[in-house]
Amino acid sequence: MTDSIKPLAIARATAQGGRNGRTATEDGLVAVDLSVPKGMGGPGRDGTTTPEHLFAAGYAACFAGALDFIGRQHKKDASKAEVTAEVAVGPRDGGGFGLAVVLHVKDPSLPQAELAALAQEAHEKICPYSHATRGNVDVQIKATGG
Repeated sequence: MTDSIKPLAIARATAQGGRNGRTATEDGLVAVDLSVPKGMGGPGRDGTTTPEHLFAAGYAACFAGALDFIGRQHKKDASKAEVTAEVAVGPRDGGGFGLAVVLHVKDPSLPQAELAALAQEAHEKICPYSHATRGNVDVQIKATGG
């Protein structure tokens, strides 16, 4: 069972040529050439990216926003936190391919335990990427506070 949403914004992108093609958003603000990395047996062409890079960038930005939101609810300033998303792709035990994510959350202005708690709450309650991956993708959070 899935939750229904009331859309506040819609992003639309089109890809052609799969992992060795091109993808762009409808408004043209994101437009990139893609190639399969050499580590996956592809050409790994210079100046190209992967769907995992795009997912990592989106998840990092989304999670940082969710963390800031939760911080404000607790009257804490997490607006300067740095979130790095590492997205790995590889074969699954059950066949096909899957993803694994590590979110590195860094903010020396917040105590370690406090940052870890805020990050966990952002992951559990707010971030739509976290909601979308829950139960499907192994997501680990590694917080480094002051």
